This record gives sequence, structure tokens and C-alpha cells, in this order.
Amino acid sequence: FATAAVTAQQIGCHGIEIHGAHGYLIDQFFWAETNHRNDQYGGSIANRSRFAAEIVREIRHRVGEQFPIFFRYSLWKQQNYGARLVQSPQELEQMLAPLVDAGVDLFDCSTRRFWEPEFGDSKLNVAGWTKKITGKPTMTVGSLGLEKDLDPGQQWQELKAAANGQMVASAEDERRDVEPPKLDLMLEMLNRGDIDLVGVGRMLISTPNWAELVRERRFKEIVPFSASALMTLE
Repeated sequence: FATAAVTAQQIGCHGIEIHGAHGYLIDQFFWAETNHRNDQYGGSIANRSRFAAEIVREIRHRVGEQFPIFFRYSLWKQQNYGARLVQSPQELEQMLAPLVDAGVDLFDCSTRRFWEPEFGDSKLNVAGWTKKITGKPTMTVGSLGLEKDLDPGQQWQELKAAANGQMVASAEDERRDVEPPKLDLMLEMLNRGDIDLVGVGRMLISTPNWAELVRERRFKEIVPFSASALMTLE
């Protein structure tokens, strides 16, 4: 990990992001369901964070203090949407504190739906809680700009149908009003300071200028993402 970070720095990158989410190696240490170790890397939340913290610490040592280190994590799992790494803000602090001490500059907090509160009666999502707990900048992601939840199975069926020529929907056919309240909520969260950045993925396939349209509140010009949009890529 550290060697890759140094390479990124040497070729002119302005920072790096460590992928500690979605069931990959680092996340396997975080999650009690996959971490069955009985040494210093298993058991308590702090121990399960040790592997990630050591990676961050070595990267920070190698790249210096001025090179930004982002860290991505997810409380949920692609294998289990209901899974949670932690159950309370106190446990989240135990998980993240070693990473802050090791040198993380910003947390990329992956969630399925950015508008859903994470703990109790608070309106804060996981990125909001992370910022409150750590004092570090955060980025939120999760269905930003999508007008409805997308079921992975349904997307796959749509994609196969499109590949077989059974469904060829034009952009105009798919152009519908995006639900403004969720986009308004995202802007409200930014303006309120709950979060600092937003991450967008699928929406950029169907609407490459999504950020410009949202900034200018031209919501009706946004083309919602669907699996068939993947068939337009070359």
C-alpha cells in the first residue's frame, strides 16, 4: 500500500484514497463477521482497526505530511445490506480514532442512501457522524440524484435485455423529473456543514454534467441512471 502511494505521488497525483470498504481486504479486518483472529488484529473494535491504521501510518511516513490521504469505509456490506460494523457513535469513534491518529485527512463514507440517518434520532448520516466524531472533512455518497432505489438484480436483467436488443431506450424516453427533495437535502447538508464533499458515480454515465445541473438547480434536465445507460458506453 505504501509503495503504491509513493508511486502515485511521484507520477504527480495530488493525493490518494485507501479503499477500506465493501468487503475488500481492509474491510475484512474491520468486520467481526470476517475477522475471526484472536491476536492483536482481532477481537475489539480498536484491534480490528489496527491493520488499517498501520497501513495509513506507513503511507503517511513515506509520503510526508502535505500529501492528502483519503480513506473510504462502509458500515454496510455488498454481501449483506443490513450489516453494520458498529452499532453506536461510541463504537464508530473507537473504529475511526486510530485512523485519525495514523494520518487520515478525509473520510469517504460509503452508504447506500445518503439521506438516511445512521444512529438514533439524529438526522446525521454516516458522513455527518464521522465529521462530528473525528473533526475531519467527510464525503458522502449513496444514490445521489437517483430518482428511485435500483435493485441490482433488476439492473442485471435490464442490462442483459439491452445487450440482446430487447430494450433500447433513448435518453429522451428515460428523461423524467428527478425527485427534488433529495437533491435539495444534499445541498442543505453541504450548506449546513454536515459534510464537505459528495461523490457521484452512476449518474455521470447518464448525465455527465450532473454537477453543473445540480449547482444551477436544473433538476428537470437530469437524465436518471438506468442499466441500459451502460449500453451507450464505447
